[in-house]
Amino acid sequence: MPRDAIFDDVLAANEEYARGFRHERLEPLAARGLAVLTCMDSRIEPLAMLGLRPGDAKILRNAGARVTDDVLRTLVIGSYLLGVRRVMVITHTDCRMTGTEGDVHAAVLDEGGPDTRSLAFLMAEDLEAAVRDDVQRLRSWPYLRRLEVGGFVYGVETGRLTRLC
Repeated sequence: MPRDAIFDDVLAANEEYARGFRHERLEPLAARGLAVLTCMDSRIEPLAMLGLRPGDAKILRNAGARVTDDVLRTLVIGSYLLGVRRVMVITHTDCRMTGTEGDVHAAVLDEGGPDTRSLAFLMAEDLEAAVRDDVQRLRSWPYLRRLEVGGFVYGVETGRLTRLC
């Protein structure tokens, strides 16, 4: 495939989307006062699984649904400038980020990737403990004390959420 054609499929889909675009009047505020931090796993559909529509919530995604410095920074903006009053931290079953740092470094090498030992992937050996720790980090961070925060696990096999804290 020629290099300039690598994205043709998604650009064509975007043209179709743009023809029927109906969100031009959405406000930048989170209409339901909600931010959702979840994993980048493509089996997760944050809006659909929570009964939300575009404009209802701010969606943050990263590998493992971890509360990183970037998530903290983003939630400060969301909280003070974009109407976020509550945050759901949603991890999921069958997550590739469950295990040890050594596991993921070795897996990257096995796939022909570089030595990644200078990176912290924030692996979680205990998924539920990681969610509780991340929720506590959000609740105790001085810039975010105005937010209500809950921790959840999404079952990729069932589509159901379980509240942890």
